[in-house]
Amino acid sequence: MTTLTAVAAATPERPPSRRPSRLLLAGLLAGPLFTAVHVVAGVVKGHGYSPLRHPVSSLALGPQGWAQIANFVVCGVLVVLFAAGLRRALRPGPGALAVPLLVTIWGVGLIGAGMFLTDPVAGYPTAATPLTWHGRLHDLAFSLPGFAALTLAMLTAGVAFGRRGAGWFAGYSVLSGVAFGVLFVLATMGFSGVEPWASAAGMWQRVCVSVSWLWLVLLAVKLRRATPPNRDHSG
Repeated sequence: MTTLTAVAAATPERPPSRRPSRLLLAGLLAGPLFTAVHVVAGVVKGHGYSPLRHPVSSLALGPQGWAQIANFVVCGVLVVLFAAGLRRALRPGPGALAVPLLVTIWGVGLIGAGMFLTDPVAGYPTAATPLTWHGRLHDLAFSLPGFAALTLAMLTAGVAFGRRGAGWFAGYSVLSGVAFGVLFVLATMGFSGVEPWASAAGMWQRVCVSVSWLWLVLLAVKLRRATPPNRDHSG
């Protein structure tokens, strides 16, 4: 026992790895991929679809809808993987649990939005607006919680990075969270037929999700460049 203790004491501790988690790469891929697919799909959709008026979710309806369904699911999985890398990169320290958890909810919301199709919105693909069980799941169980969670993720990250001494990113996160939340409300009002937002509801939603994807990309870039957080921080 004495010998084993002496050997253990003489063995130097391995320094913590300074390599960023490869899972953070998923955060660099998800946003550009999601944006590229929905932009192309919106251009070629036709059949009465207008990116200016209609939501991204409506691209999953009708002909070629499989492309947007796959886009939701694949990008949702990438976001969940990124959240796992986020947990590793932020631990230990402020926001190490809350921010990855909230980002995970956003990823799960994307997956659910692909699995459960939305109901017709703003006259597409039909003027009739029947309420279906999968449409309600799309809106209430996945889209709404996902958007709310990502808003909170940005605001929480603002506080966390402020405590970590990253003032510029803290401010950027708070501004992104506020902008994301406001744009989501405007888009939701527009899709509900409230003027003057209805005529450009699709645009408001696209700007909204662009704010979120840009934040995720910059968060991934920041953490991949950063060294591990100070071990003295509390979790």
